[in-house]
Amino acid sequence: MRLGKIWLVLIIIFFIAFYWANGNNVTPVSITKPAISFDNATLFHRLYRVIALKEEVHSKVSKLNYTQMKDIPLSLQQSIIAVEDNRFYRHYGFDIEGIIRATLVNIQSGELQEGGSTITQQLVKNLFLTHERTWVRKIEEVVLAIDMEARYSKEEILELYLNTIYFGSGATGIADAADIYFGKTPAQLNLAESSLLAGLPNAPSLYSPYVDYSAAKQRQAIVLSVLVKYGYIGPTAAEEAKTAHLHFAK
Repeated sequence: MRLGKIWLVLIIIFFIAFYWANGNNVTPVSITKPAISFDNATLFHRLYRVIALKEEVHSKVSKLNYTQMKDIPLSLQQSIIAVEDNRFYRHYGFDIEGIIRATLVNIQSGELQEGGSTITQQLVKNLFLTHERTWVRKIEEVVLAIDMEARYSKEEILELYLNTIYFGSGATGIADAADIYFGKTPAQLNLAESSLLAGLPNAPSLYSPYVDYSAAKQRQAIVLSVLVKYGYIGPTAAEEAKTAHLHFAK
């Protein structure tokens, strides 16, 4: 499908979703958390984001302390993919299999333990959207994620994600996180440090080692276990990273 056709399909989907939601007074998907007010972008601006996505992305990331993929260690890339979106290289922006799996886990546990969002969905949410849980916001997220996959390579999406995700303790992006937590550049991070940082975006205010070191280490152990599960590292390397002494900047 050519890019022009993708634009047309996405715009039609967005128009239908927007007017259906507003015409039916859609309520939040979840009522367990207070809704966050929707971003104040006009309908025209939301459509412009779909059409001129690269310009919109550039306007956001140009202000960040940006790190290129060549300077991000493989251990960190693999840790993020393993714990956040293990099917990252096999989907096109949203993952039906991941959504079904997360739904089954949440039903089985009786609480929200897993989310179905892909790295691409999280990226567009970080760049453009609020965390309000309404159908129209979720549909806009999927539309933008599909558009992102049509315009950027997987490596570019992962690079953007690692530069825009919040790691807690005032660190937005991997450059800030490596410096604030370890006094290093991203390229200097080892497996133990990478696996700890990869666990933070899930709940940065809870897992920051400056807030709760024990929780951060427990989350790191989960990251290392999924790295072993998906074949990125062996059990011995995981155990060595889990028991390695971490030297924090503070």
